[in-house]
Amino acid sequence: MRYMLLIYGDESAYSNVSEADQEAQLAKWFSYTEEMRNAGVSTGGDALQPTATATSVRDNGGEPLVTDGPFAETKEQLGGYYLLDVADLDEAIKWAHKCPGAKSGTIELRPIMEFPDTP
Repeated sequence: MRYMLLIYGDESAYSNVSEADQEAQLAKWFSYTEEMRNAGVSTGGDALQPTATATSVRDNGGEPLVTDGPFAETKEQLGGYYLLDVADLDEAIKWAHKCPGAKSGTIELRPIMEFPDTP
């Protein structure tokens, strides 16, 4: 089964982190990513730029309504994702629990819709 592993955290918490601590945290993320690749369960993923760089687009009577930043303010912001290809939800939960972001934020697992192949 394919899952999107969505990583939510408080991006403001990283503003006062020392360079040494940032490097140590990044090393944990790189190790986690490598472990998933070696296990053959991750088919992709990336970190996202901060929410201040986001652009939201909605329809406004047939015209795009464009606003800066995320549409809703929340305590946690979407910071990155991985695409998983695993046997079942239990295996996806195992990988979500191992995610460094689970220690300080929330990991959401969302099954990816599978559509029949169309010619």
